[in-house]
Amino acid sequence: MRNIAFPAALAAALTLWSVPVAASEFRVVTDRSEFVQLIDGRELTRFGIRLQVDPHGEIGGRGFGFDVWGAWEWNGQFFCRDLGYGNTALGHNCQVVAVRGDTVRFVADQGQGDHADFRLR
Repeated sequence: MRNIAFPAALAAALTLWSVPVAASEFRVVTDRSEFVQLIDGRELTRFGIRLQVDPHGEIGGRGFGFDVWGAWEWNGQFFCRDLGYGNTALGHNCQVVAVRGDTVRFVADQGQGDHADFRLR
């Protein structure tokens, strides 16, 4: 039997944090080709989560023993994704992407919401 704390931990780790993006620390990615250059052939990691975001619009990986799945597209200046894990859908959200070194920050709600930082490996 799986520990029920794992789904809650995974949801929390995939959820964005409520801390503003400091413009001086991160550079905003403004187009799809730049985003693809960042992620192509690399893995995004965060708190026990390993994701592959491929250039063709798919998201896959594992987090705390669960499959993570989804799809993405670039819309204007935003990374728009549908994401879930196991049988749980987290839904659609368009996000600002910013980068600092090997850290990629996704800021929900077109840059007006919470954020999550992932390391590029």
